[in-house]
Amino acid sequence: MASAPRTSRSGFTLIEVLVVVVILGILAAVVVPRLMDRPDEARAVRARQDIQAIVTALNLYRLDNFSYPSTDQGLDALVQAPPGASNWRAGGYLDRVPVDPWGRPYLYLNPGRNGDIDVWSQGADGRSGGEGANADVGNWGE
Repeated sequence: MASAPRTSRSGFTLIEVLVVVVILGILAAVVVPRLMDRPDEARAVRARQDIQAIVTALNLYRLDNFSYPSTDQGLDALVQAPPGASNWRAGGYLDRVPVDPWGRPYLYLNPGRNGDIDVWSQGADGRSGGEGANADVGNWGE
């Protein structure tokens, strides 16, 4: 007697699919909360990098003009020549004045409270002080 040919069926059973969905759900429950803190951390890192670039531009400005821009001249002095900057570099020191990762302008103080100059962002909350994502990020912490 000849037996009927067996047909192989490919695919997944409903139980296999449910097991995979449950495993993915467990992984998401463990991983997602850890990743949710990363955007704030990434913003703080970007702010530190921006501040370092601004401080470097300010140091170049000082080399050319023998002093930092005044607080009143602000960081705009790195993009457009302020009055009295006779040795201002053609093309400027920055392409544009950056804004912090939270969409606000960086703050600048000359003379600074923490050194010759202070450049900082007030963090996520836009207020002085704070902790975590709300902490100030400045050039004095370097």
